[in-house]
Amino acid sequence: MTAESPAGPVPLRVILVDDENLIRSALATMLSLEADLDVRGEAATVADGERLARAEQPDVAVLDLQLPDGDGLELATRIAELSPDTRCLILTSHARPGYLKRALAQGVLGFLPKTTSADQLARAVRSVAAGRRVIDPELAAETISSGDSPLTPREADVLEYAADGAAIEQIARRAHLAEGTVRNYLSSAQAKLQAANRHEAVAIARRQGWI
Repeated sequence: MTAESPAGPVPLRVILVDDENLIRSALATMLSLEADLDVRGEAATVADGERLARAEQPDVAVLDLQLPDGDGLELATRIAELSPDTRCLILTSHARPGYLKRALAQGVLGFLPKTTSADQLARAVRSVAAGRRVIDPELAAETISSGDSPLTPREADVLEYAADGAAIEQIARRAHLAEGTVRNYLSSAQAKLQAANRHEAVAIARRQGWI
């Protein structure tokens, strides 16, 4: 909750970590319009997000899932060590049951898609700061019915990038991975899903709500 001072309410300190500069800047601008929210800094990587969290000790960290040097859930774990009073909210275009389950297991309080409106996000930041859980209801329903995914988050990412028939080199660029690593993830995913090829693996994972 917003603290009180002799001069009035103290705004909630917020940091943003997202490697998409345009989206991150837009979020910062929108949240800064709220009188009770103070955006204290922005970062584009896990490493910079760690440094920012350590320096600012924010009330809330709004984190993207996919970052060039890791993911937002790894960062949330590190922030919990660096700044124990900071609560984390994941804002992502990769909202999947597997990620949500992992986030909840790690104590992340907020998990929303990037289609969330500015007003909804501001309300979510306030709720998370107050210790309340904020989960996208559609994703929550999918998660309840999906069962446990055998895929790791990176395997799920690579399968999702392969869904439109993209070539290995295209998937590698999208996922910021080496082509050999992409092949390994696809092979592992196919084996876990007992699929004949990556296209069948995509179909199985989608049917189960894992991507």
